[in-house]
Amino acid sequence: MQDNNDDLERLQLLDIIFARGINALSRADLERLHDLIEKKDYSHDKKAQKSKTKLLKKIGNAIYDHDVKYGNSFKMS
Repeated sequence: MQDNNDDLERLQLLDIIFARGINALSRADLERLHDLIEKKDYSHDKKAQKSKTKLLKKIGNAIYDHDVKYGNSFKMS
């Protein structure tokens, strides 16, 4: 049952990204989506696995950008 809820949540967050862009999500939503996508197994489909990797990079960059914008960055000057 938890997997169905996770899949539904993952799809809802992805719909938001595709409709309004990745910056429409909060940092917490981005982290949650990152975790949900990492858990999903796409090893049977090479193209889907490649898309997963690209999306994870974009989400990671968006989290970093969010941290820099709002001063939560761990970046050392």
